[in-house]
Amino acid sequence: MSISDLDIYRSARLLVKRHGDDAVRYAAERADVLARAGDEDGRVVWRRIAAAVEELSRTGPSPDEAMN
Repeated sequence: MSISDLDIYRSARLLVKRHGDDAVRYAAERADVLARAGDEDGRVVWRRIAAAVEELSRTGPSPDEAMN
């Protein structure tokens, strides 16, 4: 199963709209539930969504990020 980055970011934006500051936690919980159920593909998708939510929520560069 391959889901595009665009779809991941669309899902992340929707998740933030619905869950606000709890969006990352919600995505991580979904990933954990799917992992326990043996759904590795689902777990990977939700982990990607959680990472996208974190990226969308950033307010500046990370300390180890190179600046141009």
